[in-house]
Amino acid sequence: MGLAENQLCFDLVQDWILNNPRASICTPEGVDEFRDIAIFQDYHGLPEFRKAVAKFMGQVRGNRVTFDPDRIVMSGGATGAHEMVTFCLADPGEAFLVPVPYYPGFDRDLRWRTGVQLIPVHSESANNFKVTREALEEAYEKAQEENIRVKGLLITNPSNPLGTILDRETLRMIVRFINEKSIHLVCGEIYAATVFNQPPFVSISEIIAEDADIECNTDLIHIVYSLSKDMGFPGFRVGVVYSYNDAVVNCARKMSSFGLVSSQTQHLIAAMLSDDVFVTRFLAESARRLERRHNGFTRGLAQVRITCLESNAGLFLWMDLHRLLKEQTLDAEMALWKLIINEVKLNVSPGFR
Repeated sequence: MGLAENQLCFDLVQDWILNNPRASICTPEGVDEFRDIAIFQDYHGLPEFRKAVAKFMGQVRGNRVTFDPDRIVMSGGATGAHEMVTFCLADPGEAFLVPVPYYPGFDRDLRWRTGVQLIPVHSESANNFKVTREALEEAYEKAQEENIRVKGLLITNPSNPLGTILDRETLRMIVRFINEKSIHLVCGEIYAATVFNQPPFVSISEIIAEDADIECNTDLIHIVYSLSKDMGFPGFRVGVVYSYNDAVVNCARKMSSFGLVSSQTQHLIAAMLSDDVFVTRFLAESARRLERRHNGFTRGLAQVRITCLESNAGLFLWMDLHRLLKEQTLDAEMALWKLIINEVKLNVSPGFR
């Protein structure tokens, strides 16, 4: 339970592979293309791969917005993509604001090699951890007081670990905020297709494309995406930086040379994501199976009087275990977490992380 792996639709993928043997260069049907794929390729990525990924990103967002294949910069998973865009946007000692709770791996992905700081933007369980303008201003002003230069705001939508989505009005507020402060906005949207009921997912790309009444410097907007969660392919290490900023695209392209996706993987993914019938079926079936799994899990927890934050996306449940604490303190929470790990043998994440 410590890994966010979506294995619910592997049967659909396996069926597609069996029915499309030419998509792989390691089959009798596809081996004729082995030589062309095995030799050096354009470090920008196979054209058909970038085109297919751009198209898939649009399909995931209900075709309400389109993406330019020439702005697709590939990376070794979302981990590499987050680090790459951080290197492009900030220098050591500078900072990104990050609403809490956030994915604990960000402390590794964004900080270890870049020297960048993460400044928490506090939220409250009382309003379901909604990101507010007041909290953003407070975090920004605190950084200013400590002489820390804020270069951007990092959001994850849908959220890891909450399983919630940011509504349109919150996204509009965030765009206004980053424009007023002239800081960058990095949107991790790696769970964009992992939404199983209403309300629907709204991408930041839709906000800047459709909301004409919002003045937006699109050079400040960057999206991180991958196929690790929506398709369930974390082992393929297919990550994407999509930036509306030409300088960032050019910089990221140079950096991506150190974390390319293998040409064999690009070749297979290009064929799979270009199959509209498969993609349409996969997205619909994935949502149906996710909802069924979510409902079954929450019902099971409810039977032992454990409630969860209402959510409709991602691969996470934010459980309320406060009644199991001996006292309402961080130490008590850690003691409960160690009990669950060592005695029950379940690897759940403590809320403070």
